[in-house]
Order: sequence, then C-alpha cells, then structure tokens
Amino acid sequence: PPGPPCLPGFSRQMLDILNGHGVAFSTFDVFSDEEVRQGLKAFSKWPTYPQLYVAGELIGGLDIVKELEASGELDTICPKAQKLEDRLKSLINKAPVMLFMKGSKQVAKCGFSKQIIEIMNNTGVDYETFDILEDEEVRQGLKSFSNWPTYPQLYVRGELVGGLDIVKELKESGELLPVLKGEN
Repeated sequence: PPGPPCLPGFSRQMLDILNGHGVAFSTFDVFSDEEVRQGLKAFSKWPTYPQLYVAGELIGGLDIVKELEASGELDTICPKAQKLEDRLKSLINKAPVMLFMKGSKQVAKCGFSKQIIEIMNNTGVDYETFDILEDEEVRQGLKSFSNWPTYPQLYVRGELVGGLDIVKELKESGELLPVLKGEN
C-alpha cells in the first residue's frame, strides 16, 4: 500500500482550504531555509508542516484546519482577503473626484497623465489620485471593471467620466466643472 502523502500534498490541501474560504494569507517555504524549518518546529512545539498561524498564534496543522473548516470556525478566526471588485469600488469612491493615473499630482509619469493633471488643477476642484504603476492588480482590474482600456481614468462620485480625450471635450464645451461638481 502507498505510504502517507508527502508534505507538499498536505500544503496543497491547506492552500486549497484557505483559498476556498477567501482567507488573506501569505506563505513561507520552509524548504528554502533549513534553520527556520528546524527552528519553527522547536519554537511551536509542532513537529510537522504545514503550520497555520493567525495574528502570530499557532492554530495548527492540516488536521486542525480541516476540523475548524468542518465546524465553521475557520471563517471566524481567519482574516478575509478583500475581493478585487470590492477593493476597486472602495478606491473609486475614496474621494468625490478620483483620478487613476500613471504617477501622482506631484509627479505625472506619462504625457496623458501630465495633461489631465494640468486640466484638473485649473478647475480648482479638489481631487485624489491613485498611481496605477504602484499596483498591477488595480491597474489590470480597473480596465475590466470600468470597461475602459486605457489610463488616465477619471471618476466622479463613483462613476466613470472617461479618459483624457473626454475630459478635454468636457473642458472645451464648458461642461467639465459641472461634471466634476456632480451637477450633471
């Protein structure tokens, strides 16, 4: 008969359970550092891997995590990962006027972002920026979420106004200020 499954199988099961419950977690490969691998066993007084810790406290290994899952307790003790869509919605609504761009108000990192910042600054309307170069998940996710393939992207009260061309058109027609103030 085959022996017990090897460690990576247990680790895979643990990852599947945590991912299945939307848990926010990070991992450390104990095979990458023998000192940590041996030291953690002594520190935790737990002889096997994987080991799950929440807020610095050892919860246990795979069997305990399976028991916690079966009893429904796993969801109460593990922090949840924020779903990307929820994160995007909260970023879009972080300020009444939100600009997603390459760089920031202080340092635009592309020509289009520089142009839109100049237009925005001339309106006198207060706005916040988000640098999409700092967060690849947001950069890619927002394109799908907004169904708008390029940056910059301007939002007013959680609604997409558009990119640089639309902002320029609104400025030319005199509609930019009312739009930014949410009057349209």
